[in-house]
Amino acid sequence: MLVQEKSAISKFIKNITPTRLIVASFLMLICIGGILLALPMASKSEPVPLINSFFVATSATCVTGLTMYDTYQTFTVFGQAVILVLIQLGGLGLATFATAFTLLFRKKLGFRNLLILSESAGSDNLNIISLLKMIISVTFFTELSGAFLLMIRFVPLCGRQGIWTSVFVAVSAYCNAGFDILGFVPGNSSLTAFSADPLVCLVISALIFIGGLGFVVVQEVWVGKIKAKLFGRKTIRLSFHSRVCIIVSSALVLIGAVLFFIFEFSNTMAGMGFFEKFITSIFQSVNTRTAGFASVDLAAEHDITKIFTIMLMLIGGSPGSTAGGIKVTTFVVMVAAVMSTFQNRDDAVFLGHRFGKMQVYKSFCVTICGLLLVLFDACAIIYLNDPGPTIDVIFESVSAFATVGAMAGITPELNFLGKLLLMFTMFIGRVGPVSLGIAIATTGHKRTEPILPEGRMLIG
Repeated sequence: MLVQEKSAISKFIKNITPTRLIVASFLMLICIGGILLALPMASKSEPVPLINSFFVATSATCVTGLTMYDTYQTFTVFGQAVILVLIQLGGLGLATFATAFTLLFRKKLGFRNLLILSESAGSDNLNIISLLKMIISVTFFTELSGAFLLMIRFVPLCGRQGIWTSVFVAVSAYCNAGFDILGFVPGNSSLTAFSADPLVCLVISALIFIGGLGFVVVQEVWVGKIKAKLFGRKTIRLSFHSRVCIIVSSALVLIGAVLFFIFEFSNTMAGMGFFEKFITSIFQSVNTRTAGFASVDLAAEHDITKIFTIMLMLIGGSPGSTAGGIKVTTFVVMVAAVMSTFQNRDDAVFLGHRFGKMQVYKSFCVTICGLLLVLFDACAIIYLNDPGPTIDVIFESVSAFATVGAMAGITPELNFLGKLLLMFTMFIGRVGPVSLGIAIATTGHKRTEPILPEGRMLIG
C-alpha cells in the first residue's frame, strides 16, 4: 500500500508541468517565508501581523523591495536572515537552485529540468550545465566582492555588525531587491545618508547593473572577453542578444542620469555639491530601473521625475536576470516595430537584424498585459484606499509589477485589500513572464489552424 502511494506521488510530481512547478515553488517559498517572519523570534518587539509578514515575504521572494517596515528596526537577525534567503532564492530563481542540487547529488538532468533552468537563466540553449555552474560561481563571487568593498565603509561605522550589513546589502543589490538594514544610521531612509559616498553608491550601482544584465550576458562577457584576455586567447564577438542588452541598458542609465540631474538639481538634490549630484543621478538612474534603493526622498520628487521614473521601471532589466519589468529586449523590439512602421517596412529591424513577427507580437502582448495590470491595480487601490496623489499610486503599482520596490509613500497606508493587490502584482511581475515563456517553450505539436480570409480595415 505504501509503495503504491509513493508511486502515485512520484507519478504526480513527474507529470507536473514546468509552468505549474515554478509557480508552485514561488508560492511555497512565500508561504514558508511569511510564516517564519510572523514568528515572535523574527521581530524585535511585537510579532508582525500575518498579512504584513506575507507581504514582506512576497516582496523579498519577488525581489521587489516594497515594505511597510524598516527592516533593521523591525526584524531580528533571524528575521533579516529569512528575508536574505528569500531574496537570494527569488533573485536567482528556484529552478536554478533545484537543478544545482540535482547536479550536487550527481543525478541525471531530465528534459523538464533543462527547460525550467533554460528559462530561468534566459537561455534557449538546452546545453546549459556550464551556464549553471557559471551562474552559481559568478553570483557568489560578485556578491562577496561587493560585500568586501562595502565592509570598507560599514565595518568602521558599526563594527562587526558592518560585516552582516555589507553581506545583506550586497546580496540585495545583486538580486535587485532593494532591501537594506541601514536603519541604525540616524535619520536614514534607504541610502539617503550615503548619497555623498561614492564607494557605497558606485559599488551598489555596479552590483545592480551586473545582476540586471542577465546570466547569459554575464557568461558571454566573462568567457568571450575577460577570460580570453586573461589567458591570452582571441576574444569572441558577443551575440546579438548580449550586445543589445549591454548597449540599451547603458543608454537607459545615461539618459536616466541626465534627466534626473536636470529635473532634481534644485529639488531633492538642492543641498548637495556638484560631484554629489553627479553620483546621486547615476545611482538613482540605475536603481529606478531595477532595484529600489534610494539616495533621495522619492516622495518629494517632481511629478515629471516620477513620470520618467515610471517609464524606466516599466522597461526594467534584461531577460534571465534578477531584474523585472517588460525587459530591455521587449522595449527594443517594440521601438524597432514602431520605427519600421513609420518607414513603411515589412519587418522590424535593429542593428542590422530582423525580428520575427512572433517576437513583435509577444513583445506587445507582454507590454499591454503589464500596462493593463498596472492600470487595474492603480484604479482598485484608489477606489479601496484613497491613499494619496494618483501619480504616487501609479508609481508604486508600476514599482510592484516591475519588481523595483521604489516607494512614494503609498504602501504603508494600504489596507488589507490594497496589500493583497500589490502582493498579486509583485507575484505576477516575477513569475508571470517566466511561466508564459516556459508554457510557450514546452508546447507540443502546433495545432493546424484553418485558413481564414484576411481582415481588412482602416488603422489609425
